Amino acid sequence: MYFEYGEKETDYLKARDPKLGEAIDRIGHVEREVDEDLFAAVIHQIIGQQIATKALDTIWGRMQDRYGRITADAIAGADPAKLQSLGTTFRKVEYMQDFARKVQSGEFDLEAVAQLPDDEAIRALASLRGIGVWTAEMILLFCLQRPDVFSYDDLAIVRGLRMLYHHRKVDRKLFEKYRRRFSPYGSVASLYLWAIAGGAIPELHDWQPKKKPAPADKSKKKVIRKASKASGRE
Repeated sequence: MYFEYGEKETDYLKARDPKLGEAIDRIGHVEREVDEDLFAAVIHQIIGQQIATKALDTIWGRMQDRYGRITADAIAGADPAKLQSLGTTFRKVEYMQDFARKVQSGEFDLEAVAQLPDDEAIRALASLRGIGVWTAEMILLFCLQRPDVFSYDDLAIVRGLRMLYHHRKVDRKLFEKYRRRFSPYGSVASLYLWAIAGGAIPELHDWQPKKKPAPADKSKKKVIRKASKASGRE
């Protein structure tokens, strides 16, 4: 299943921002998979933190092969060592099992969270161990399919803004200008900025200045030269 949007959202964004509109026409419809199972989506996001997409897909496939549907009972009752052996870390296993037990006990009410407004749902999800604000925002977009998720903490979205609008830097104030412009369809704008950051429009490049290499330590050079002279290499 893919994130659902259509002409209503893209026509709105085109009217609000012709430059983004040109990119939308050029790229076409973007298909991004979603997972409507909120519990599984949280587990998926915990596993995926700071690892490559290919590695995440491999680990997720192993988990589904072993446990079938990813449920609170399956994760809470799993042997931690066996769960870790699928390719994740013991710290992430702790996070997953802590979350699963809170769902089992009713301490964390998934159905209630799914009905909360965006800001409250983000706070609730970010209260979980191993879940930060960015992860919570991604859960809102790729599980709950909220229409107006536009994350300042997402490096690819910020990169897409730099590329499309030729910004050398995107600070919070500038980012908020775009958030207001794209609202209430920030999620669709996010899809296109991710595509741009990934090279969907080849001639666009990142305008962020390249970092200059750190200056050499002159004192170290002097020591090396003295050592070379003493050894007769100079």
